[in-house]
Amino acid sequence: MEQDITRIEAAIEAILFAMGESVTVQQLAAALEHDVETIRKIIHHLMDKYDAEDRGIRIIEIEDAFQLCTKNEYYEVLSRIVNLPKKHVLTDVQLETLSIIAYKQPITRAEIEAIRGVSCVHAINKLVEYHLIEEVGRLDALGRPILFGTTEDFLRSFGVKSTDDLPLITPDKIADFEQQAIEEANITLNT
Repeated sequence: MEQDITRIEAAIEAILFAMGESVTVQQLAAALEHDVETIRKIIHHLMDKYDAEDRGIRIIEIEDAFQLCTKNEYYEVLSRIVNLPKKHVLTDVQLETLSIIAYKQPITRAEIEAIRGVSCVHAINKLVEYHLIEEVGRLDALGRPILFGTTEDFLRSFGVKSTDDLPLITPDKIADFEQQAIEEANITLNT
């Protein structure tokens, strides 16, 4: 039995390494001809092993899928080897737009602009370019506007398994945001 689990772990590692992107637990179970819950337990055991040992790789869970990746603390070393540019720095406008999309998805550009009160075409284009958001469909309305949602890269970048894990916005926070918006509006009017 121990040998079987070791072989399944090795097969999971091989699949995740070769794919280079997230693979659903259902796909892994089908490929390994085992039930989903057994595969999920084996993957979580592997995740614990990687975390317990001083390894340069880890397995992350994104919604109901898993991906083999390097640990964050080795990013600088890796970037020197492959000359990757530094991660994109989001502007306040891009971060605000991304937050609206993350919490309200799927959402159209017009709905985002109604919330922000200004055009956000540039911010949306940059977020698409950075692979943080993507087109997730079209609204069944006049003009069939694009619906935007977050990507797996968004989840990876912000360290969450799914959008359900995003911090809740409490009524206190909403009141703070409203107060900040009023203060910013007054500053704008007075200048």
